[in-house]
Amino acid sequence: MRAGCVVRGASGMTLLEVLVVLTVLGVILGVSGLALTTLKEPRESALVVELRRARAEAIRAGAPRTTHDVRFLPDGRAIRPNVDPLTGSPNAK
Repeated sequence: MRAGCVVRGASGMTLLEVLVVLTVLGVILGVSGLALTTLKEPRESALVVELRRARAEAIRAGAPRTTHDVRFLPDGRAIRPNVDPLTGSPNAK
C-alpha cells in the first residue's frame, strides 16, 4: 500500500452531499414560495368600507356625516349616540 493514497482525518463534504443539500433547500424554498404567493390580504367588510367613506366625506365636505349610527365630525372624530364627543365616555342616562 502506498503512503500517498492513504488520507487520514479527511474532512469536508463531497460534491454529491452538496448537491443533495442544495436540491432539498430548493424544494423547500419553492414550496414555501408558492404558499406565500397564494396568501391574499383579507377583504374589508362592507361596513368598514362604508365607515371609511363617511369619514372621508365628512372631512372633505367640512360637515358631519352619519352612517350606521356613527356620526363623523369634520375633524375626523367619530361619535356614537349617548357618547360625549369631547371625551368619548358614555353620557349618564
